[in-house]
Amino acid sequence: MPPLPTPLTLSDTDRARLRARRRGRRRESATAWAFISPSVLVIIGLSAVPVVWSLLLSFRADDLVTPSRWVGLDNYRALSHDPHFSQAVDNTLIYTALYVPLSMLLGLALALALNRRIRFVGLYRTLIFVPFVISETAQGVLFSFILDPQFGAANSVLHALHLSPQGFFTDPGQALYVLVGISLWSSIGFCVVIYLAALQDVPQTLIEAARLDGAGRRHLLRHVVLPTLTPVSVFLLLWQTINALQVFDLVYVTTKGGPIGSTTVVVYFVWQQAFQNFTAGYGAAAAYVLAIALLVIAAASRLMRRRENTRLEGATR
Repeated sequence: MPPLPTPLTLSDTDRARLRARRRGRRRESATAWAFISPSVLVIIGLSAVPVVWSLLLSFRADDLVTPSRWVGLDNYRALSHDPHFSQAVDNTLIYTALYVPLSMLLGLALALALNRRIRFVGLYRTLIFVPFVISETAQGVLFSFILDPQFGAANSVLHALHLSPQGFFTDPGQALYVLVGISLWSSIGFCVVIYLAALQDVPQTLIEAARLDGAGRRHLLRHVVLPTLTPVSVFLLLWQTINALQVFDLVYVTTKGGPIGSTTVVVYFVWQQAFQNFTAGYGAAAAYVLAIALLVIAAASRLMRRRENTRLEGATR
């Protein structure tokens, strides 16, 4: 039977060095926490605490003045029967269904057009991206002047072309679609930049091999370029959907949810309930309905990314 290994013994000097090293690590950790603790406190105070407080508020009847009282799920039950909330949900879904695919398709088309060696291509890329860096509040004020039914430049141009004037923001049948158009103008630059960056990473060897096999532009785009852009498209789908569901600034500046509630979206409905009607608990319940929808979308997008990564890994093996 082989002899058992003897335990490793440390000298007093080695033990002292280990103790000194541990003390040094503890001091470094304490110093690091001392530096980051203000940021941690700010993050907890401005994010975690409001999230928990608003969740508790959604189960209470609170007018922000008198003491609140516990009502359980009454706020959520009331939401399910509220026609104004149903209209806000419908408006948000219509806005999202138009804004998300159009922004991605137009962004991809412009990115493909600008992914060439043409004269002044840098200027064109800059001009397309400029509206994205302008705040939605400034855009809303600008388009409120341009689309004013009486004094706006848009109706002046229509009059010069012998076309009938439009109501734009004052027309219940047009206002929501006008907001979609403004949002497309302002955010399409982001999609263009993301798609342009992804197009730069398309392997040129694949493109050259497809061309040697006789693939034309249409087949090259369909079978080589678009499959390579799938992860970026999934990211943009999630990003644009979340932005669409949270639209508020543009509505607040231009239409205030009108006319006749035709542009009231979910976030604006939450603001109305909390700060106009002073029913904070009811507004918090509506906000958490939206938060749950966003969490479901995030979970679905994560599942889509996993499946796409698995597919790509299988294709590369």
